[in-house]
Amino acid sequence: MGELGGKTALVTGSTSGIGLGLARGFAKAGANVVLNGFGDAGEIEALRAELDATSEGAVSYDGADMTKPDEIEAMVQGAVARHGTVDILVNNAGIQIVSPIDEFPIDGWDRIIAINMNSAFHTARAALPGMKAKGWGRIINIASAHGLVASPFKSAYVTAKHGIVGMTKTVALEVAEAGITCNAICPGYVLTPLVERQIPDTAKARGITEDQVKRDVLLAAQWTKKFVTVEQLSGVANFLCSDAAENITGIALPVDGGWTAA
Repeated sequence: MGELGGKTALVTGSTSGIGLGLARGFAKAGANVVLNGFGDAGEIEALRAELDATSEGAVSYDGADMTKPDEIEAMVQGAVARHGTVDILVNNAGIQIVSPIDEFPIDGWDRIIAINMNSAFHTARAALPGMKAKGWGRIINIASAHGLVASPFKSAYVTAKHGIVGMTKTVALEVAEAGITCNAICPGYVLTPLVERQIPDTAKARGITEDQVKRDVLLAAQWTKKFVTVEQLSGVANFLCSDAAENITGIALPVDGGWTAA
């Protein structure tokens, strides 16, 4: 049996990018996995089948909208009904809008706060009773280097990610004696579809080329001058679910090429 055999991992925003990479890692470690996110139904089913074939457990999909608390709660309860429990909760769903704050679209602000931050409250609230009853659980919040430091033109994103780091610490203290840990991973730039979509907007906002955005903006603060990979983040997440990480809780762990060390 794999190291996570018998466990169930629910990963929000896992039909692409970081979330999909984490889901793949959990599946390879033998866990049941619940995928979540938007996309073409046929492509999502192909991903589900791919992961299902690599795991000792079962892989399912739930299309809950992360802006809707009732759908989030139903997703968690559905995962429990299908797989018996939610042992590992990864709050990864996120969107981005790049704009000066005085031009920031109000509905865009509200949507980023709802998806990037508020959804983590709703998932944790729904999943924690089951974890407490079992006496074991792992909550991993995918924050960002922007949960520790700021950048211009990303006010809503930076606000939400700082909020996620604070929520992580609070939850960790509340469940410290219940066999549950709560940690945040704070990646630097990963060349995911979300980041790639930011590049033209950032170029426009700063008046530079897209190549300059990659070189002089995205990797400027990453001292390794390399993008973080989803495989690296998957390894970190799996470690946080291991017995070796039992006493690691309430941390905001940078995986950012030295960005926040400077």
